[in-house]
Amino acid sequence: MKVDGKYYRTIWLNESEPRLVSIIDQRFLPHRLVIVKLRSVEEIATAIRDMQVRGAGLIGATAAYGMYLATIDAGQKEHFEESLRKSAAMLKSSRPTAVNLEWAVEFQLAAILNGGSNEERTAIALRTAIRIADEDADHCRQIGLHGVRIIEEIADKKNGKTVNILTHCNAGWLAFVDYGSATAPIYEAFNRGIDLHVWVDETRPRNQGAGLTAWELLNQGIPHTVITDNAGGHLMQHGLVDLLITGADRVTRRGDAANKIGTYLKALAAHDNEIPFYVALPSSSFDWKIRDGLIEIPIELRNADEVKYVYGLCENEIKKVLITPEASPALNYGFDVTPARLITGLITERGICGASESEILNLYSEKSI
Repeated sequence: MKVDGKYYRTIWLNESEPRLVSIIDQRFLPHRLVIVKLRSVEEIATAIRDMQVRGAGLIGATAAYGMYLATIDAGQKEHFEESLRKSAAMLKSSRPTAVNLEWAVEFQLAAILNGGSNEERTAIALRTAIRIADEDADHCRQIGLHGVRIIEEIADKKNGKTVNILTHCNAGWLAFVDYGSATAPIYEAFNRGIDLHVWVDETRPRNQGAGLTAWELLNQGIPHTVITDNAGGHLMQHGLVDLLITGADRVTRRGDAANKIGTYLKALAAHDNEIPFYVALPSSSFDWKIRDGLIEIPIELRNADEVKYVYGLCENEIKKVLITPEASPALNYGFDVTPARLITGLITERGICGASESEILNLYSEKSI
């Protein structure tokens, strides 16, 4: 995607030094574009844990590059495999909910251990990291091509009047390597000339909607309005929302979807107002081992300070502000689970399907065993 006319991905190798992994540090957005260079698997794990990078697809791609750096480091150790597995465990523990993280680490681990010499293993790790990143971007592009049909159908029914789309959190290109999942159909529809407008939930407590999604849409020239998290239901009741699209950090094989906290409430409001609610995801966000999302998906419990404090621009400085009584406790669940029964459909790189095990497996028949 473009920022001030320049093309960016969210993660890339440094051209002059391929052992440096560059990222956009999302903690400073939307006020500053800060590029950070990561030099070790430890720095990669910290970037994931501290949300310098975030979003299901980008976490996976970042972990893949982390395994590449871990392979270089392990090649200098006496016990290569022991060192590599230790790095893999550290990466997997950095964020528990997004299944892309575990998937990318295990995919890399299997590929690397097939190599012979340290040089061969490093080359495999690099190729695999690049492959995972490229596939993430391409899968999101395909999600856009499939999902745009939903927006086109709504535009046709409205005789060309503005299509109003509501999204929650940030499932844009900042959450992936490029394009995004929930935003990919929006970008494609905009490029096709469809008149659309996006309602952007602020998405407390970290404000990824107000800070990240709004910044993305602004850079792409897409009409949008930032709203408080609790305004969505009111807009739906008054016919001001035609479609909801969110992303997902983990989806079970029967269609339950974990996403940023507050998604479940949006799905309930959409169901009550008979508004279609879609979840967009690449196949790397499916957890094929589990069925019951409410029981089996681990929900990350984050630091309470994210609830008690906000960050914002004040006198040209990014400042941290306490918004609760200092002594008041706070609870900070990072995600909730939307049951499949509330989801109209899943938009994947292979097409659109219902949120049920049978329909999912129609697209991914190789997972039926």
